[in-house]
Amino acid sequence: MPLHFELVTPAKLVRSEDVHMVVVPGAEGEFGVLEGHAPFMSTIRDGSVQIYKTEGAAPELVEVRGGFAEVGENGLTVLAEHVEG
Repeated sequence: MPLHFELVTPAKLVRSEDVHMVVVPGAEGEFGVLEGHAPFMSTIRDGSVQIYKTEGAAPELVEVRGGFAEVGENGLTVLAEHVEG
């Protein structure tokens, strides 16, 4: 089953898609999120969000600066202060 992933900034919705896994640069270290992950919230540090569209695929990297990540019933939402590119 896919994981629903959204990346948003204060200005706009940057991405909304179903993916296999996302690795987030959390304040306490990187963490990976798959479908069915327990509810979770973390601040994020500056770094790369790694988006794996399918199992075994090479990750797509998106640079983010600051913000929060929340895993809930609807998937993973990353609320970034700034997204590069």
